[in-house]
Amino acid sequence: MRPKTNALNLIKMFPNYKKINHLDYGGGNGILSKILREYNWMSTSYDPFVDKDVQTEDLGKFNLITVYEVFEHVSDINNLMKIITSLLTDDGIVMFSTLVSDGNIIKNQRLTWWYASPRNGHISLFTMRSLHNIAIKFHLRMGSLNAGLHILLPQKDPDWFPYIKKINN
Repeated sequence: MRPKTNALNLIKMFPNYKKINHLDYGGGNGILSKILREYNWMSTSYDPFVDKDVQTEDLGKFNLITVYEVFEHVSDINNLMKIITSLLTDDGIVMFSTLVSDGNIIKNQRLTWWYASPRNGHISLFTMRSLHNIAIKFHLRMGSLNAGLHILLPQKDPDWFPYIKKINN
């Protein structure tokens, strides 16, 4: 169950969770936030397809926004980023998952990368460079924790984020 795995990873990553006001953007039916709340996190789930009556400006501000498996399903990444950054505190970070196409899409060769399959609803694909450019456009920095998990950071390092050294190196 992916939401449980993601929740347990967040709990492990952020031992000082009591300082974190978390939003799971694109959280579907809210399972990840529900699990985090069971561990006494301040966590809110918002999904534009589920929470149609909720206005994003009414959600508040968050210092951790997770956006798992959303970027590749969005046709207008600039609009998504505008919404997400409007919900972010000045020292907030965005943790998002998506695979990058670097090395997977080769010019003048047939597309065989499974992640680009239309069956899985992935309509936007990114390179590391395009993700960095998106970050720059929204006055953020980008780093990666692994091949599929990325972080958008403010210009000044947030002191509450324990993995800042890993991102900066």
